Amino acid sequence: METTRHFVATVYVVHDGETALHEHEKLEMWLPPGGHIDRDELPHVAASREVHEEIGLEPDLIAPQGDLESATAESIPQPQHFLLEDINVHDGEVGHQHIDFIFYGELKNRAIDPADGEAPVEAWKWFSPSDLEAASDRLADDVLEIGKQAIETVDNQ
Repeated sequence: METTRHFVATVYVVHDGETALHEHEKLEMWLPPGGHIDRDELPHVAASREVHEEIGLEPDLIAPQGDLESATAESIPQPQHFLLEDINVHDGEVGHQHIDFIFYGELKNRAIDPADGEAPVEAWKWFSPSDLEAASDRLADDVLEIGKQAIETVDNQ
């Protein structure tokens, strides 16, 4: 079986010591905002776009940016994590994977207002670090750990 791979961008958005996750209907798991990177789109631009589409807010990305620049190259905001995620696994074989550029983002408020066609506002829940721990049986290990790291990083800025 051939494995297909797509580039995606994810943002763990944080406001007031909590991160927003929604119950993804198709994947049946709790996830932060994110989605596929469009052709010719930069990862940090896709990350911000996905947050705007899914929750109607503009994140301030916490993304280090190098200082290397030349006539033919420039540094762009860097994700906090890169993950290779198995999406479809059948009989032990991986059919589809996501190469995920994971960013942290700070929000000025938590007035979630999804665009048409996105998960409804009722699907979103704010999780503190203790809420994440309490829901650990319903969260993927990476969502639990990265959610806590994002909250800590944003709160310590």
